[in-house]
Amino acid sequence: MAKPIVLIAEELSPATVEALGPDFDVRSVDGTDRPALLSALADAHAILIRSATQVDAEAIAAARELKVIARAGVGLDNVDIKAATAAGVMVVNAPTSNIVSAAELAIGHLLALARHIPDAHASLKAGEWKRSKFTGVELYEKTIGIVGLGRIGTLVAQRLAGFGADLVAFDPYVTPARAQQLGVTLLSLDELVERSDFITIHIPRTPETTGLIGADQFAKAKPGLRIVNASRGGIIDEDALYAALKSGRIAAAGLDVFVQEPPKSSPLLELDNIVVTPHLGASTDEAQEKAGVAVAKSVRLALEGELVPDAVNVAGGAIDPYVRPGLPLIERLGQVFAGLADAPLASVDVEVRGELNDYDVSVLKLAALKGIFSGIVSEQVSYVNAPLLAEQRGIEVRLIKDAVSEEYRNLLTIRGSLTDGTQLSVSGTLTGTKQIQKIVEINGYDVEVPIAEHLIVMHYTDRPGIVAVYGKEFGEAGINIAGMQIARHTAGGEALSVLTVDSPVPDELLAKVRSAIDATSLKEIDLVLD
Repeated sequence: MAKPIVLIAEELSPATVEALGPDFDVRSVDGTDRPALLSALADAHAILIRSATQVDAEAIAAARELKVIARAGVGLDNVDIKAATAAGVMVVNAPTSNIVSAAELAIGHLLALARHIPDAHASLKAGEWKRSKFTGVELYEKTIGIVGLGRIGTLVAQRLAGFGADLVAFDPYVTPARAQQLGVTLLSLDELVERSDFITIHIPRTPETTGLIGADQFAKAKPGLRIVNASRGGIIDEDALYAALKSGRIAAAGLDVFVQEPPKSSPLLELDNIVVTPHLGASTDEAQEKAGVAVAKSVRLALEGELVPDAVNVAGGAIDPYVRPGLPLIERLGQVFAGLADAPLASVDVEVRGELNDYDVSVLKLAALKGIFSGIVSEQVSYVNAPLLAEQRGIEVRLIKDAVSEEYRNLLTIRGSLTDGTQLSVSGTLTGTKQIQKIVEINGYDVEVPIAEHLIVMHYTDRPGIVAVYGKEFGEAGINIAGMQIARHTAGGEALSVLTVDSPVPDELLAKVRSAIDATSLKEIDLVLD
């Protein structure tokens, strides 16, 4: 079999390729060369990028085999997540790869502002010796405001504790108890601005946080305020910042990020009381290696059909080893369920009963939907877009858990209503030390049939001679019956027969058998077992 193709669109550490291992056909392309990128994406199963490659709707549409987009870093501004989700493509990043580097850069900016390090360096390199011009301030006993106590803000707080500063923070999602553990006092944003000698920002850019620090906040600030943004451009209103720096309303600023990058025409670059760096938060050898290795591992998982803890557009994450064997089973139950349906779905319940109740089984709902839709839609179906496909069709989906399973250690059931009022159900379990996948119930009839590639499900009135009739028809057509089970509620009532056969059955033969036994329904269901 051909190896899955992994496309590397930007320079990544050698450890990234090592982490991918020998199981992939690794190719390289210049992600900024648009025609070359679109051409290379045509048969790629995964693409690894940094920040320069634009994986937009056009690129995703060109990548017919694409399963995963992996960003070796944190930001995903260059990935169209909505288009990827609709196409069933998983998007992953490395959310913790650069947190130490970003925290250390922010502290570097704070120290640079406090001690005029860049200007003093430039002055001395120019042949000057002006010590008095670069008199600075200490961080010791100063009030430092941290906007955002997430992973990076927490690291900043821990490192600043060693400077003997008074740490305050604004973060509406952090409890006072957690802040107290970090030695930080929580304040409102206005209170933080009013009290702080230094401010450092560590929050994502969202519609709510864009322009969070603007003219109103600078009007409340101390004249000696020094502010650092090594998070995302736009959280500080750049026009307001320019005005505050130009007028002396605040003392200085350090920026690693900008609204427009690079900030070629920004008036901020004309000021002397600002320190700027070209978005270096993740630019360390260690961060780049961590990011590359992390997303390489995610690519491996994604191409093996697993959920990925760092996926940003799919629910789920790490799967408990006890839950994992249920994934292929319930996906195949979903295929059987869809094969039995004669009308569109209205609602679906995914029921998990037994010992699995003690685990996080949310992934089983995703796998069930993946199985259901794989046989009824033309587009690629994955864990990523299966919930979206249900939402688009107005299908209500529920996950039901119950610790009680009377007959089996664990029982997985897909139960649903069709738009014509029909109720369907199919149940399965794993048996024995080899975890054999079996169907144990269909529409209320108890059966025990191993999962097989070709299934025939028949409903008919129970009466003598029926098995001989369809056995003769299949035999004469060269269709071998590998297994069979018949279930009924009462003698002479409706019976359900499930056959496993070794090869597909022609439609004309199915119609002939249905007529011969006067079946109320007869369906062949072909499963994808890989």
